[in-house]
Amino acid sequence: MKKNAIELEEQKKGKDLYSYQKGAISKIFKCFEEASEDYHLLYQLPTGGGKTVIFSEIVRQYLKHHNKRVLVLTHRIELCKQTASMLTEFGVVNKVVDSKANLEDQSDYSCFVAMVETLNNRLNEDKLDISDIGLVIIDEAHYNSFTKLFKFFSQSFILGVTATPLSSNIKLPMKDNYDELIVGETIESLINNEFLARAETFSYNVGLTSLEVGSNGDYTVKSSEDLYTNNDMLNKLLLAYEKHSKNKKTLIFNNGINTSLFVYDMFRTEGYPIAHLDNTATKKQRAQILKWFKETPDAILTSVSILTTGFDEPTVDTIILNRATKSLALYYQMIGRGSRILKSKSKFAVIDLGNNIHRFGPWGADLDWQKIFRAPNYYLDNLLNDEELESRFGYEMSEALRAEFGNSKEVSFNIKDTYIESVRRGESSKVVLERSIIQHAKICIENSEDVYDAFGLSKKLGEDIDYRIQQYTKSISKSTYNFVSWLKEDYRKKLRAYLNENFDRVFEEIHGRPPEE
Repeated sequence: MKKNAIELEEQKKGKDLYSYQKGAISKIFKCFEEASEDYHLLYQLPTGGGKTVIFSEIVRQYLKHHNKRVLVLTHRIELCKQTASMLTEFGVVNKVVDSKANLEDQSDYSCFVAMVETLNNRLNEDKLDISDIGLVIIDEAHYNSFTKLFKFFSQSFILGVTATPLSSNIKLPMKDNYDELIVGETIESLINNEFLARAETFSYNVGLTSLEVGSNGDYTVKSSEDLYTNNDMLNKLLLAYEKHSKNKKTLIFNNGINTSLFVYDMFRTEGYPIAHLDNTATKKQRAQILKWFKETPDAILTSVSILTTGFDEPTVDTIILNRATKSLALYYQMIGRGSRILKSKSKFAVIDLGNNIHRFGPWGADLDWQKIFRAPNYYLDNLLNDEELESRFGYEMSEALRAEFGNSKEVSFNIKDTYIESVRRGESSKVVLERSIIQHAKICIENSEDVYDAFGLSKKLGEDIDYRIQQYTKSISKSTYNFVSWLKEDYRKKLRAYLNENFDRVFEEIHGRPPEE
């Protein structure tokens, strides 16, 4: 029999566990009993499945049957506080080891909760006695910052928990730090049993070849901001919101503070209720913003990754990925912020503006976590790169833009076929873009009364121009960033020049009369 959302909320306040949670605890304790005391076990469960509930009950049972203490590690202060609160609900008296904690009474506690860096400092200063720590639990274990602490716990059983058992650092695979992975309930199962909401996804094809990958393996903030602060991408975001999420509570993830501020300014100018949040906000500002977001039904919150963990707001209706990422964990974390179920909410929307769904597959797809854990490089190497992804895309005007070109029977132009034909004729490849410019100019003139109208329409062809340039550079096998950027700029200049020089002639050819003065 399925449990409804109200029962799920009540469960969090007590000690009653669902069958899959009890099953996970049994498997973990079985490993306790059979493995060595320094065994490293990893447990996977999707966001929203109750990882904190599970390991809080594990702590309670462990302390009841073992004469040793427990340490729970997190990587963010919000998670630290939430974990301490949940442990208290399960009757586990615990002490938070933060930078201000007085450790003179540490002997009075059997359970400690700490952040990575703070604990590392305390241990290096020899301020915390860990001689009788029998169990170490690591929340969000895919973050590689935890590994620096393993040397302190060579005689402790380590339990890592995560929704995505794929290390945040490709050079430090999880299989090198954990002996075994236990895979929990799938997202699909949690949805079918009404523990999670179902995602309805809307994906927009985006040209990402201008993005650069940094030393951490993900796209750099600088290259992301260059792309996501341009007018074409901002307009695409606004149109996607208005089509799929207007007047709904929306959480927007960006890669860069400037991008988020651009988004904030755009939505505010359009009259929508929006707030911006990044890691420079004070605790008071953050609390005020999140309170406003919770209490405002149609609120929009634009943020910079700060809300990917340690944030739980079930009333979120839409997640907008206004960024691209190469991190599977981040992809799942961002979407997971909308998956909390309520009595009045069984589904939520995901608007993808970074080709993330094409890269990783739909949220909740049946991933082989065991295979990913054992062979992470194989999984990562088989992800399609941006050029391969984009080669599968075709450009199609939005409904609103197509309406502005309503007088044109056909608005598309096949760069690949035109290139092949030019090669067959022995022509220079330059004629491909020349013919494309002529076709773009024609559809602008067909839908304009004067050259200024045509200039205005040509500015709205940015995505189509970029797509055609992408197809062209693939055809000629030349696609350096500087060359592509120059081509895009040069194309726009030549299109404007062509309109300026040929508007009257082409207008008369189309309409059989000169344009009105």
